[in-house]
Amino acid sequence: MSRIVYVNGEYVPEEAAKISVFDRGFLFADAIYEVTSVLDGKLLDFEGHMRRLHRSLGELEMAEPCDDATLEAIHRELMTRNALREGLIYLQVTRGAADRDFLYPAEAVPSLVLFTQAKSLRTSPAAQAGVRIISAPDIRWGRRDIKTVQLLASAMAKMEAKKAGKDDVWMTEDGFVTEGSSNNAYIVTQDGTIVTRDLSNAILHGITRAAVLRCAREAQMKVEERPFTIEEARGAAEAFFTSASSFVMPVIEIDGTPVGSGAPGPVARRLREIYINTALESGS
Repeated sequence: MSRIVYVNGEYVPEEAAKISVFDRGFLFADAIYEVTSVLDGKLLDFEGHMRRLHRSLGELEMAEPCDDATLEAIHRELMTRNALREGLIYLQVTRGAADRDFLYPAEAVPSLVLFTQAKSLRTSPAAQAGVRIISAPDIRWGRRDIKTVQLLASAMAKMEAKKAGKDDVWMTEDGFVTEGSSNNAYIVTQDGTIVTRDLSNAILHGITRAAVLRCAREAQMKVEERPFTIEEARGAAEAFFTSASSFVMPVIEIDGTPVGSGAPGPVARRLREIYINTALESGS
């Protein structure tokens, strides 16, 4: 049975899902998106994703497709129709369809698309074993804080990692790590301090990042928000990254150099456990 997806007011089989060839998301990547995790049939951090959605729309002067209550109802209807208990719900808003022109069209109606992806999130083999990453220059545009669908540079980076036999990439700019190809990056120093880059236009303001840092501080872990280099990361006690789809993912190797013991460390393992428990308690 095919998935049921939502396209501009209709729930349709994925084979019947269509969008205009003049849609600006297709022509210009003039679109933003969010991905919300589902665990035990609960939406995780939904309010945080909606806040970031509104921010991205505002930064791009893009109209709201509908209110939050409607978006939540669509999420839940898709969960029901696709029997989704664990996985992801992808949401995309584009500026809408109009004749091709670089200028924003005055009368375009936003397009809204959502679909589900069944995926095992809690019991991840990668989280148990850890992942190996490479570093690469960050060639993305300067407004990474807006969650747009301009993901070609990230896709290219992930392909480079795959060609190298590794799992992912941490990108660097001016000598410092910005973030991963689709995640926020962290190290744990030898004295146990969790370090992650401070918020700016250079990185995505991760919803899972905010939740994990809150969990760390509540657990009396020391957190420092500042840039760090690949060299510092290779010499760290631990490294990990966070995202909605991976939660907390240990990094055990960077550019061929083992991080710490070369196995998932206690801080990353503990944070993953705390985050999952906390997210389930607050999920809806």
